[in-house]
Amino acid sequence: MKLVALAATVAALAAPAALASTPTLKGTVGPGFTITLTQNGAKVKTLKAGTYVFKIADKSNIHDFHLTGPGVNKKTSVGAVTNVTWKLTLKKGTYKYVCDPHASLMKGSFKVV
Repeated sequence: MKLVALAATVAALAAPAALASTPTLKGTVGPGFTITLTQNGAKVKTLKAGTYVFKIADKSNIHDFHLTGPGVNKKTSVGAVTNVTWKLTLKKGTYKYVCDPHASLMKGSFKVV
């Protein structure tokens, strides 16, 4: 009986730890003519290959946040003010993020190694 209770306790503690171990990246587009992608407050420049949670805040109905790279093509909608969460596995290569209607002004990139 005690072994079953111990196993249940270990399982309950392991589940939140697994979720917490997935790194979170924060993307923001708008409300002005800005687009950013940060991790722990710092601009993302290089990441290790692996799984990440992207929390995107699209703060304007004239912008979108469009992320592309090896095996990835995700975006928010122009016309919508929204918050979205994507759980993505990033492979080695270069990733780009842009606001499609304003791509010449609003863009960034990072490398996955």
